[in-house]
Order: sequence, then C-alpha cells, then structure tokens
Amino acid sequence: MRGAFSMDEEKENHSVEEKQEELEERVENELISALNRKDKEAVLKLVEDSHPIDLAYALEEASDSDIVFLAAILPDQQMAEIIEQADDELQVRIMKLFDLNKIIRIFQHMSKDDIVDILGDMPANRRKELVRLMKTSDQEVIRNLLGYGESTAGGIMTTEYISMRSTLTVSQALEKVKEIAPKTEEINILYVLNEKKQLVGTVSLRELLVAKNYDTLDDIMEDNVISVEPEADQEDVARLVSKYDLHAIPVVNKRKGMLGIITVDDIIDVIEEENTEDMLKMGGVSKEEDVDSTVLESVKLRLPWLLINLVTAFLASSVVSMFEDTISQVVALAAAMPIVASMGGNAGTQTLAVVVRGIALGDIKLHGNGIRILRGIAVGFIDGLVNGVIAGAVIVWMNHNLALGLIILVAMICNLMIAALVGFLVPVILKALNYDPAVASSIFITTFTDVCGFFIFLGLAKVFLPYLLQ
Repeated sequence: MRGAFSMDEEKENHSVEEKQEELEERVENELISALNRKDKEAVLKLVEDSHPIDLAYALEEASDSDIVFLAAILPDQQMAEIIEQADDELQVRIMKLFDLNKIIRIFQHMSKDDIVDILGDMPANRRKELVRLMKTSDQEVIRNLLGYGESTAGGIMTTEYISMRSTLTVSQALEKVKEIAPKTEEINILYVLNEKKQLVGTVSLRELLVAKNYDTLDDIMEDNVISVEPEADQEDVARLVSKYDLHAIPVVNKRKGMLGIITVDDIIDVIEEENTEDMLKMGGVSKEEDVDSTVLESVKLRLPWLLINLVTAFLASSVVSMFEDTISQVVALAAAMPIVASMGGNAGTQTLAVVVRGIALGDIKLHGNGIRILRGIAVGFIDGLVNGVIAGAVIVWMNHNLALGLIILVAMICNLMIAALVGFLVPVILKALNYDPAVASSIFITTFTDVCGFFIFLGLAKVFLPYLLQ
C-alpha cells in the first residue's frame, strides 16, 4: 500500500509540475507575442490575469524594446511587482533600460530589502545617484542595509514591519494596524517595544483580534522572542525559522533594539540558495556558474578542482604501480580492481551527502559522534558484504578462480567500511577547521577510497598470489 501511495503521489506531483510548465510556457508565448505586436490591450489583460512571477519568467525571453514598451504602459506598482519576482540578471538588465527618475518611482512600490538587493548588483556610481535621489528617511535605511553582508541577517532583512509600545491597549493597537498596514510588508506579527525601544515581545494579529479592547499589549504578548543579530549568517537564520516554525524572525542589535525582520519568503529563497550552493560545491562547481555561463567562465570555475583531482589521481596511480608485478601475473586483477575503488567512492559520497546535510541542519556537532560513526561503519560492512558477495560470484564465474572472488569480497567490505568512516570524518573535520565541508570533501573521500581500495585489493592479491596462479 505504501508503494502504491508513493507512486500515486509522485504522479500527482509530476502532473502539478507539468501544469505549471504549461502555464509558464503559455504566459511566455502570449506575452512575447503581444509585446511584439505592441498590442496594449492584450498585454494589460495578460498582466491582470497572470501572477507576477510568471510574467518575470516570460520577460527573460523579451527584447529590450519590449521591456521598455511594457514599462511604459504599466503602472509603476505593477512593474515593481514583476521586478521583485525577477532573477538578479533580469533585474539588472531592466534597470539599465530605465532612467533614474523611473527607477525611483518603481522603488517607491518595493520593499527596502528588495531595493537593496537590486542596488547591490548595480555599478557604484549609479547606485550612489539613485540613493541620492531618494527621500532622506529612505536614504538612511538603504545605506544601513547596504552596509550588511549579502549573506547575513542584516543583508536579507526588511525594515517594513509593525512595532508598538507595550503600554498601548488592544483598541489603540488595532487602530494603528489599520493605519500602518497598507505601507508595510508583514502585518501578521506585531513587535512590542518597551520605553527604551527594545524588543520585549510579539503579538499575532489573531491574538490581537480576540483580546479584550482594554487589555494592553504587555498583557497579551509572547515574551519568549526568538531573534537574531544582523551579523548572523543567513543559513543559521533559516535553521532557526525552520526549527521554531516562524513566519518571520526579528533582527535586533546587541542592545535588543529592533532593526528589522526576515520574512518566511526570504527564508525560502535562502534555503534554496544554500542547498543549490552545497550541491554545486560537492560537485566541484562554483555557485557563480549556470547553464548559460560562457565557455571561458565555466573553464575558469571548474579547472582548479579538476587539477586537484588530477593530483589525487596520480596518488592512486602510484599505489597501483607498486603492484605491477602482481598485476602482470594475474591480468584479471586489472579488470576487477576498479570495481572495488568505484564502489568505495559511491559509498563515501552517499555518507558525505547525509553528513553535509546533517551539519547544515545543525543535527551533527563536532563532538559526540561515536555512535553515528559506528552505525555508519556497520552500514558499510553490510553494504560491502552484499555487494562483495555479488561481485565475487560474478568474478568467480568469469575467471573460474575462487581465490579472486574471496579477495574482492574482503576488499569490498573493507573499502566500504573505510568509505563510511572517511565520509563522516572528513566533512566534520573540515567544519572544525572552519572550512566549508561541501567544498573539498568529495575530493578527499574519492582519494581515500581509491587509494585504500587499490591497496587492500592488490595487497591481498599479492599475499595470496600462489592461490590465484593455480
């Protein structure tokens, strides 16, 4: 039943993905066609009926003149909604097409954190000119946000939230919500401040609506507030939001003064970005590379890791050369030894993926991993035993040599146990040394499993050479 349910669920997911792809393709085709015809009515109707993110995807295929035409007929607010959903490259491209006054008008309808993200990708001179044209109050906020690192809590926070004094009554707070809500990004949570403007609690909109009018915010607030400082890494922030199931997390300074909030939609972007980055790093690829990168860019980003791999490959080759006499006497060893090494590499990569994810989620610390290591070695033993029996049986059948089958069985068990051990220890050690465990772990693990696999297999073959020659 479980298998059937999973298959039905998978079919349903594929169906949803297919429908979404069809929708994106339809919006793209219709928008590009309408823009090419300069059909104002068709463009406006499509914009009204479509989600901004689908329009943003469609604009990636539009020409510069089409984008300029769209911006000319759309209200600035709708153009701002589309730009907010666009990827970084498209945002920069669009901003290059507009004059400064047009950009400022569009910025008036965007949240401060999105504005900062766009400004951060612009040339310094143009960025300074735009900030200078903003209102004085906005200039200060933007400059403060630009001062934080791109991947920190301060770099992804927004300053559009609702904060109120703890002494306000519920009725007074509701009136302020009605007044402030149209101008702010997040209204589900109210942030309660004391007389020193320090964050002391939160009140959800639901709690505010069901409370008595004469209650104060101090009476109904939740005073156990999870918050972060602006220098906190965005990955740590995402972990906190996930752990405590938060809709938003406040950013405070060392004196608990409120600086801003990070909303769940920004956290989703962070999780996607970090997962993509880790996946690429484990493959020895930089996050700056994508399918549209130029040949020179891809070579520049990939070649250093390939050169490191080349060095480690020579190390594995040197181990093989130590047993040239043995291999020359039993040629079948040359065909069998890559099996042991490749299985060890695959097993090590499996362990690595689980451990790197555990480190990223905070489940694996630098100490107290003895049980996990023993469990991993046990898994390596069982996997090695099963695969070794199968590989050994095939080798015996092909070469009619029982000793060779037993050697590959023992070598497979040993190498998969080593792969499990190294696959756990390498990323943990790299993390302890303040290196990203996703970057170089795969190279070290592949080297260990290749070298150990060749050494164990060929070493056993040398010891039991008389039996192999019978």
